[in-house]
Amino acid sequence: MLRSLNSSVSGMKGFQNKLDVIGNNIANVNTVGFKKSRIVFQDVLSQTVSSGTTPTANSGGTNPLQIGLGVKTATVDSIQTPGSPTTTNLSSDLYIDGNGFFAVKSDSGSTYLTRAGNFNRDANGDLVTPQGNKVLGFKIDPADDSYATDPEPINIDSTRFVSYNIDLNGVVTGVMADGTPEKIAALGTVVVSNPAGLKKVGGSMYELTGSAQINADFTIPKVETLITTRDKNNAGQIVSGQLEMSNVDLSEEITEMIIAQRGFQANAKVINVSDSILEELINLKR
Repeated sequence: MLRSLNSSVSGMKGFQNKLDVIGNNIANVNTVGFKKSRIVFQDVLSQTVSSGTTPTANSGGTNPLQIGLGVKTATVDSIQTPGSPTTTNLSSDLYIDGNGFFAVKSDSGSTYLTRAGNFNRDANGDLVTPQGNKVLGFKIDPADDSYATDPEPINIDSTRFVSYNIDLNGVVTGVMADGTPEKIAALGTVVVSNPAGLKKVGGSMYELTGSAQINADFTIPKVETLITTRDKNNAGQIVSGQLEMSNVDLSEEITEMIIAQRGFQANAKVINVSDSILEELINLKR
């Protein structure tokens, strides 16, 4: 069978994967905190028809003769460039102007990272994500402004505070009915050594993997051990009243979609030509 058939089939599969990635990017063009992906291809093994030879005193050397056997997906990278901020004027909407992540805890007890800061207060006063995951931070003792050592959900007691604000360091300050301010907690933030190695788990959330953050024993640490306050880990300033939008560039994605479409069509054309050649070979027997 012609090698071109297998090579073209692998090419069609590759461009199908590329279209899948592009489609997901475009679908999330307005998703808060979404990070786009890109697909990278690499060639498959090449069949060696003849090996190269070494030059001698009487003749020159020759290069190896190889025929490629197609393409495969090398990686699907998560591009962690910052998205553009959009102003909402809601005090619970937060934008990190830097490389940090917010830490949230799910109902199952798992801790995840996110750049989507569209938070709100639930009926109990906890700062939560739209999915109900609790935003983690460090309680502040109003007596001496000292921080707690362990992260826990941030609670803004609605029976004590009529409003609240969040400053650039992520410090949550409640305002009582008489106008007296009181520091409640500081948002927990995490800086990851290789954000592209984070695993997407849905809801604009990520979990740590061995390639995203490892310690000296080459094991995945608990997220809780990485959480600290913004002023301690250079996570970036926290801007209240803004949200980070998707980093998807629609014009770029449309261009890549056209390239993928033409690549798919070209591989399909090679299959048609290969089929015609096989048909001619079969007709030779008639």
